[in-house]
Amino acid sequence: MHADRSSTTRFPTPVDAALRAAGWHPGRWDIKQAEYWADTLRDHTSPAGHRHAVFPAAVEAWAEFGGLHITPGAPGRQIAPTTLHIDPLHGLHMARTLGDLGRALDTDVSPLGAETDTQSILAIDTEGRVYALDHTGDWYLGPDIDQALAALIAGITPARLTAG
Repeated sequence: MHADRSSTTRFPTPVDAALRAAGWHPGRWDIKQAEYWADTLRDHTSPAGHRHAVFPAAVEAWAEFGGLHITPGAPGRQIAPTTLHIDPLHGLHMARTLGDLGRALDTDVSPLGAETDTQSILAIDTEGRVYALDHTGDWYLGPDIDQALAALIAGITPARLTAG
């Protein structure tokens, strides 16, 4: 089977190229690794007793994109794109912070990975919406992982989450 890139419509061309360079391909699915991460997160309790939420949207994102080190191949459209590492263990010690975000949004939130240049933590909620958390605040990246990855790789300014 050869890949006909001209028929790829899931991601914009530069985003598709960056994902493929990182090792992603349509149909990529490493459920064993995703289950390992799910077990590791479920087994972790912070010193103050905070625990991680694990749910299907997170496990599915980990299975398809987990382990990828994604380096944008072009300058950003609005902001500098950042290198991404899709590995939920970047957020292992963020159970309280992610729990607080989930309560604020009335959902559960699980770690997804990190923007390795900025140390922002990427997170996903039960509906598949994606967020970034860093020292400047909490950011909404998109309604699903595809749009969030496209925004991050293309350097599109995220929306700041505000209370209320």
